[in-house]
Amino acid sequence: MPDDTPSEDRPEAAPGKAAAGTAGKVPAPAPPADTADDTDGDTEGGTARASDDGDGDEGSGGAGGGETAGAPSGALDTEAAGQEPAYELDPATGGPRTRPAPADEPAEQQAPEPGAPDPAHDVEQRRREAGVNPLFPFGRPGQPLGRAHPFVFGFTAALGVITAWMLVKAATNAKSVLVMIVVAMFLAVGLNPAVERLRRFGLPRGAAVGAVFLIVILFFAGFVASLVQPVTEQVTELRHSIPDFVDQLQNNRTLADWDKRYGLLKRAEKAVNSPGFQNGLTDTATGIGKVAINGVFQTITILILTLYFMSSLPQIKTFFYQLAPRTRRARVALLGDEILDRIGGYVAGQFTIAFIAGLCSYIFLSILGVKYALALALIVAVTDLVPLIGATIGAVIVCLVAFLTGTTTDLIVCVAFYVIYQQVENYLVYPRVMKRTVDVQPAVTIVAALVGAALLGVVGALLAIPTAAAISLLIREVVLPRQETL
Repeated sequence: MPDDTPSEDRPEAAPGKAAAGTAGKVPAPAPPADTADDTDGDTEGGTARASDDGDGDEGSGGAGGGETAGAPSGALDTEAAGQEPAYELDPATGGPRTRPAPADEPAEQQAPEPGAPDPAHDVEQRRREAGVNPLFPFGRPGQPLGRAHPFVFGFTAALGVITAWMLVKAATNAKSVLVMIVVAMFLAVGLNPAVERLRRFGLPRGAAVGAVFLIVILFFAGFVASLVQPVTEQVTELRHSIPDFVDQLQNNRTLADWDKRYGLLKRAEKAVNSPGFQNGLTDTATGIGKVAINGVFQTITILILTLYFMSSLPQIKTFFYQLAPRTRRARVALLGDEILDRIGGYVAGQFTIAFIAGLCSYIFLSILGVKYALALALIVAVTDLVPLIGATIGAVIVCLVAFLTGTTTDLIVCVAFYVIYQQVENYLVYPRVMKRTVDVQPAVTIVAALVGAALLGVVGALLAIPTAAAISLLIREVVLPRQETL
């Protein structure tokens, strides 16, 4: 109980007792500023209370000699003040850093003493400095390197750069394989609407895939067969016409005059008989053969991959949809289905436009009487699959063949027909077909086709428009709504 006796009636503590009562104790801290006004302003009373507290502590502490039963609020504990923390944070790792072991602990790793032998020559010193014990027979491990350590950061960055470079190099080396895979997947997605339409008539998916693939095989076979006959006839005709061409060249007065002036025949004979010309001709023939064999191999590979992708397209879609988080999987699946439908619609639209171009070309060339009308019509149909420049390439080939196999009038008529037809296709047929399937702005279509052709050539031009359609769908359905909520 606190003593209520006034300070002026209370006896003063003896100097010795006050010294004994306060010996070894930490003075109590000053009261806070906000409570300073509540204390008694009498200095003597405050001093007396402090002395009285010292006496009370001495009396209650007994033989403890200055230890308080209950420390005042804010007082420091002497035992706690004398202890050091067991560990401190390591700025490199962010974790606890153990204190250095005392000198009397041989199991801990110790710093070398001045004049100690070199651990490279002294085994005992090596064991002593390493802190060998039964738990760590080869010494205690050091602190791990944190993520903020310069070595760890530099090593991780260098490893990331090397990995990225290796991935880019691998993708560059496997570019042809990746292109074939992309084209096959593109064809499988484009032909999937036809498969689904056949399934509506009651056919199982395997039978529907087989029917669609058979149609594709028949188209390629017909295209190749239609080209074999004119190429064979032209080669045979060229072989039989070589002697006539030589006679015409020899009897040509202009050429004979140039031969007298400049010795053209001797120079030509010398050039033909030179080893360099023969080696160049051999290399050219070998290169053409390699390109032809590589083209056949790639075509067969693409067809086989297309068949596999068409048969397993639902499983492939399900696998990629499962990679999305469960809370967003339904929306991802809906967007994915819409993108695949647009790609399929684009392929169906391109085949429709190509079929119209080939049919119109066949009718026109048959009426005009141009040779190999069917083969030329198929060439126009195939080249018309390429956006922007495909129709022009097919028209140039047809006009050139018509001029070589016919007259100048045939050339003029062909040029006029294809100029008019391309205007009709660009402004009437193409927008109506693509607006229904892809829904991409004309400017976006042109820019996408140009960028795709610059990146991957013909394949890039084919894939550019459906890719642009997919990106525009994602921007409209994902990016723009998210921007409205920010």
